Amino acid sequence: MLDRQHLKIIAAINEFGTLTEAADNMHLTQSALSHSMKKLEQQAGIAFWEKDGRRLRLTDAGNAVLNLAQRLLPQFAHTEEQLAHIAQGKQGILRIGMECHPCYQWLLRVVKPFLLDYPDVDVDVRQKFTFGGLQALHGYDIDLLLTPDPLHLPSIQYEAVFDYEQVLVVSREHPLAAESMVEAQALADETLLTYPVEPSRLDVFSHFLTPASCTVKKHKTIETTEIMLQMISAGRGVGALPKWLAEEQAEALQLITVRLGKNGIQKSLNLGYRKSDTNAPFIKAFIALARSIGQP
Repeated sequence: MLDRQHLKIIAAINEFGTLTEAADNMHLTQSALSHSMKKLEQQAGIAFWEKDGRRLRLTDAGNAVLNLAQRLLPQFAHTEEQLAHIAQGKQGILRIGMECHPCYQWLLRVVKPFLLDYPDVDVDVRQKFTFGGLQALHGYDIDLLLTPDPLHLPSIQYEAVFDYEQVLVVSREHPLAAESMVEAQALADETLLTYPVEPSRLDVFSHFLTPASCTVKKHKTIETTEIMLQMISAGRGVGALPKWLAEEQAEALQLITVRLGKNGIQKSLNLGYRKSDTNAPFIKAFIALARSIGQP
């Protein structure tokens, strides 16, 4: 009764809200779209949407089909993409999503030798999954997820690539540069520079400031690591970054790293993948290579 076209129609109605816009997006006539769904409604004996002013609203039945569409349509697209690459003489594509702003340069160190070892495999690195990469992985939008904060699902497996410490980064002229360790209260008068991520997902807040019921004087967000480090070097604020990243630029930019708390903030960088892909040769090879390269 249900086919892929029905799933696409329901998804389009949910996204656009009208028959006209949904039909235009699917490159169908409005009558063809309407006829297809009326036939399904007659077979099922139930309506899949109803009018809500000028727009359409999915019924409970429509939402049930939408849930199926959101699971299956990405898998159809994923398989078709694989088939297209095989037909073009390519043996595969490995799509990597990132939930780690400062890890891009490290990832390139893995990608380069991987491409040399697997000349018939393409690699696509997608940085748009700032957070929400788990949904992209589960929904077949990506094949690997690079993340320091694994959120566990029964269908997802994580492999730790390397351990690192999150530290406070300050300029050499900053008063805290003389300290080997700082407590949360020491940042009360500081401007904290971070990536544009909600504070609850930033380690410096969730593992350091918030548990101590402390905050900072000002919180500014900066998208690029290079600009952030330049700002810290110029005395415009302090940052919380992986120690390995800060130390790469420490001498050139005159930066100092300081431990956050007595025991520091200890983290691991992980690669997540679907358990159904456990034996996928490209994924196994990429993880093994990433582990061999390890921490920068």
